[in-house]
Amino acid sequence: MAISYNKLWKLLIDKGTNKTKLRLATNISSSTLAKLGNNEPVALTVLEKICKELGCDIGDVMEFTENANNGNTRE
Repeated sequence: MAISYNKLWKLLIDKGTNKTKLRLATNISSSTLAKLGNNEPVALTVLEKICKELGCDIGDVMEFTENANNGNTRE
């Protein structure tokens, strides 16, 4: 399984904000924001800060998707 934060980016657009404002409001690092942008895992505390700031649940900002390697289970 892979992680997708596409829901987060859509939510930011819907709320009329952007990544920079989110980073400043949640006090997360730019490298953590880059991980989110690359659909890489981040600490649960980061996701908690984002959800608290946006007033949403974790399922509103991320989801698990099929592997990008077309179902091959070897990593």
